[in-house]
Amino acid sequence: MATGLPVSSAVLCLVGISTAVAIADVMIDACIAKNSIDKPALAPDMQSLCAFSSSLGALIGYATSGMFVHHLGAQGALGVMAIPPAIVVFLGFFIYEMKTYQHSVKEKVLNKVSGAVKGMARTIKYPVVWKPSLYMFLSLALSISTHEGQFFWYTNKTPPNPGFSQEFVGLVHAIGAVASMVGVLIYHKWLKDYPFRSILFYAQLLYGVSGLLDLTFVLRWNLALGVPDAAFVTLEECVSRVVGRVRLMPMMVLSTKLCPPGVEGTFFALLMCIDSLGMLAAKAGGAAVLRALHVTRTDFGHLWLAVLLRNVLRLATLGAIFLVPTADQTDVLVPRELLASSPAAVADDEEERLQLAMLTSHTDDV
Repeated sequence: MATGLPVSSAVLCLVGISTAVAIADVMIDACIAKNSIDKPALAPDMQSLCAFSSSLGALIGYATSGMFVHHLGAQGALGVMAIPPAIVVFLGFFIYEMKTYQHSVKEKVLNKVSGAVKGMARTIKYPVVWKPSLYMFLSLALSISTHEGQFFWYTNKTPPNPGFSQEFVGLVHAIGAVASMVGVLIYHKWLKDYPFRSILFYAQLLYGVSGLLDLTFVLRWNLALGVPDAAFVTLEECVSRVVGRVRLMPMMVLSTKLCPPGVEGTFFALLMCIDSLGMLAAKAGGAAVLRALHVTRTDFGHLWLAVLLRNVLRLATLGAIFLVPTADQTDVLVPRELLASSPAAVADDEEERLQLAMLTSHTDDV
């Protein structure tokens, strides 16, 4: 009798992995947000670097996962996956940090948490902050996910379905990772200087129009045009990845611009929670649409209708584009009163007053 990890323990492990990744992401994003505030002109460049690195990591994962599973098995592949996090933990012991020797460490931490929560609640009340946050949520939530239905359709062997192998689907995703890097380069080279509203409007418009490639494929119009399935699905994946990356990059830059100094990590975590809620709503909405249209693992008669509805909702998001500011991507969006009342600003003022007091004392002695 085969034994394995209980379901509850497996779920707990998966939750732990997701939590660890989320904490690391928030810490990195908080550093980017802080640097974006200190050097606003470099905000698009920093996001481009991070997105390119993420796409490169995805490419390496897609390219090697199949090989590891084939030669080492599932458990061996998961063991190899555990090596990079272990290296990060090991390197963490060599990161230099200022040590504090205070008796009221617990009280200090509680005060910091309380101040961060209050600052977050104060910041989200400003229209310049909650309006773009609402747009990003709507943009993600209204783009319902039909991926599950399309995956089963891709791999279904019954004609006239494409009948792709899972290995070929993995290869297409690897090519898509390369296309994602191309999207980052396009944004960094030609689009990072456009205002937020302009680039998000055209990116969202292109996002909705590019979805017609999915509709063309599901309806098998590509065969009528003489384009083979393999070539067309590769083209569709590349276009969707490039457009998707160009659409997401300004949103990430905008998110960093909305974080006030001193609570960058906390507020960016809030924005990412809003975005995650939008993606969860998109998955739930897509599942509800597929169920309502009776799309199953074997019945794809109304899959084209689900894809069409998805594209219409993507275009409908353009009605909320007025929520996005018209500012440039290098401008400072955080209100001045938040910049003036932030912990970082207060610390700078105290340091400046201390230096002025020392200078005055030295002048008096002379």
